[in-house]
Amino acid sequence: MKTIQVVLEADLLVQADEAASRAGTNRSALIREALREHLRRLRILRLEEQHRLGYERFPDVEDDLKGWEAATSWGE
Repeated sequence: MKTIQVVLEADLLVQADEAASRAGTNRSALIREALREHLRRLRILRLEEQHRLGYERFPDVEDDLKGWEAATSWGE
């Protein structure tokens, strides 16, 4: 691990320390976990955007789905 400096507003620091205390952890672990979660959310948003753009470029066509109804039928 590397040590870094982060500048936080005083009230944010108080809230972070309180949250860390409630979670039974320390400030650094709380910030690491918050950053991991934020980066995970950003990745999901980026993938969703790529997915949306892909469907804009290559939209679903109803004809593409013909024939699948019989393949997915459970019968009687």
